[in-house]
Amino acid sequence: MQAVLNFPDLSPELFSISLFGIELALRWYALAYIAGIVIAWRLAVMGLRRPALWPDKAPPMRPEQVEDLVTWIILGVILGGRLGFVLFYQPSHYLQHPLDILKVWQGGMAFHGGLLGVVIAAAFYARRHSIPALSLADLIAHTVPPGLFLGRMANFVNAELWGRQSDLPWAVIFPGPAAQNCPGVVADICARHPSQLYEAALEGLLLGAVLLWLVYRRGAFRLPGLTLGVFLAGYGMSRFIVEFFRQPDLQFVSPGNPLGLAWHVGGYGLTMGQFLSLPMIALGLYFALRARPVT
Repeated sequence: MQAVLNFPDLSPELFSISLFGIELALRWYALAYIAGIVIAWRLAVMGLRRPALWPDKAPPMRPEQVEDLVTWIILGVILGGRLGFVLFYQPSHYLQHPLDILKVWQGGMAFHGGLLGVVIAAAFYARRHSIPALSLADLIAHTVPPGLFLGRMANFVNAELWGRQSDLPWAVIFPGPAAQNCPGVVADICARHPSQLYEAALEGLLLGAVLLWLVYRRGAFRLPGLTLGVFLAGYGMSRFIVEFFRQPDLQFVSPGNPLGLAWHVGGYGLTMGQFLSLPMIALGLYFALRARPVT
């Protein structure tokens, strides 16, 4: 048997209590969302309190406004992420069972949908408060990677969204019959890429470090759209790469399409994650290449 790693003994719940006969639990995934929002909040306030980072040394909004903005962002993430999952990944199921859309506790959030929800919420907020849209987008973009890192780490703790079959030394034996259902593996143990950790490293650590360096060392906020562009292109490329190692969504897998390609011709194609990442890469390059100092 190849040298692989056993999945650590981790519980998806931080703790649980029984209150009036109702079982209440705090899950690591929920904690990741909460911590990601708090970190993003503090990063935004820190950036706004440094006027030298902005065009003409004038931040686009007051630090006190971030609290109100966070409320809109949370709504955008939840509504956009849920509706994105419904529309992009399982439209036929939810068309037949529309009430299941409300069952968010059963899981099912799509980053690309959440991103679209944030864009709509931020655009509305910018228009309502007469805030330069690109500068607001830059501010938000540089705060996102910590939340992505924590979310992917929570995916790993939950033993979900694991990768394709692998025999690499760092491949992980994830628990559960679905994770052990590997083609050609009968008596042996199926190990998989820890793709959640790949995403945490690329989307969270690497992209976050690049954005912070651009903002605090290279004055990226003085070129409206640059930070936003690097985030969009960076996330899109990271997700596109990781999709080669990530197990495809089961609804796209079939005997004639074992790689789970959402769009394919002659055996070549793209997963849904790659397909949705292409517009992000294109938009990111557009914003980054057209970024100019405000005159």
